[in-house]
Amino acid sequence: MAGGGSSFKEVLESHLVFSDYEIAKSKSEANGNSTFTKSRNGLSGKNVINSKNGVHDLLECPVCKNLMYPPIHQCPNGHTLCSKCKVVVHNCCPTCHKDLGNIRCLALEKVAESLELPCRYQSLGCQDIFQYYTKLKHEQNCRFRPYNCPYAGSECSVMGDVPTLISHLKNDHKVDMHDGCTFNHRYVKTNPHEVENATWMLTVFNCFGRHFCLHFEAFLLGTAPVYMAFLRVLGDENEAKKFRYTLEVGANSRKLIWQGIPRSIRDSHRKVRDSQDGLIIQRNLALYFSGGDRQQLKLRITGRIWKED
Repeated sequence: MAGGGSSFKEVLESHLVFSDYEIAKSKSEANGNSTFTKSRNGLSGKNVINSKNGVHDLLECPVCKNLMYPPIHQCPNGHTLCSKCKVVVHNCCPTCHKDLGNIRCLALEKVAESLELPCRYQSLGCQDIFQYYTKLKHEQNCRFRPYNCPYAGSECSVMGDVPTLISHLKNDHKVDMHDGCTFNHRYVKTNPHEVENATWMLTVFNCFGRHFCLHFEAFLLGTAPVYMAFLRVLGDENEAKKFRYTLEVGANSRKLIWQGIPRSIRDSHRKVRDSQDGLIIQRNLALYFSGGDRQQLKLRITGRIWKED
């Protein structure tokens, strides 16, 4: 039986926004809850700054508390803020309430060029040091940045490394965990005509030293109700490319087979679904596979995961 019981859970999809984590962490750093330390690989003699450094304070936007990148704006009285927040505050200085105009703080931008900073994920294992203007690009792809919880059917904001998410999925979402690289699951829905909300299930498999999430759900593809199954790996895209998988569904001497590459959980649940990168079953065919009076969904999906040489 697949995770979640014999019937689908009807829930709304969540939209996890990675920047929420970044903003929260930046605020934590601004409050002195963490201190940057120089990497063991850091270059001696460079302007490596920590969170309590005065220059760091100058480069912190007073509105969003993130570090500012060009263009850095200032009001006639010299108060600065980032370009995004300039729009948010409607071009009014949040400190003195003067009209901001379009004045750039070129001196502060120049100072930033000479600085080096550790990655914001230093506490999670990244020990590299970066020039100020390359730090942000690195952090967007840092292999130590945390993952979003893959349980897409709830308003879950939990983020963390793979062991943290596995424990979270098991203990908080009660997701079924299985060892092995083959599966045979039966999905049942008493009313297959209800697809207005995201209808889905999640099962986690442990094989080849990795964890894989098998998703199964119902949604509207345009105006056509469909069912879809797909696989995501708890890891980055480079890890996902090392594997292949197949999914198969059928009955009455007929079958559908899908073969593909698992997607990384860096790709959101919605992104994978909307790309149609998985086994898609039209409702009429799903009911045909279900047999009986075609009033109840009863699908058996089998599959296998293997590693590419």
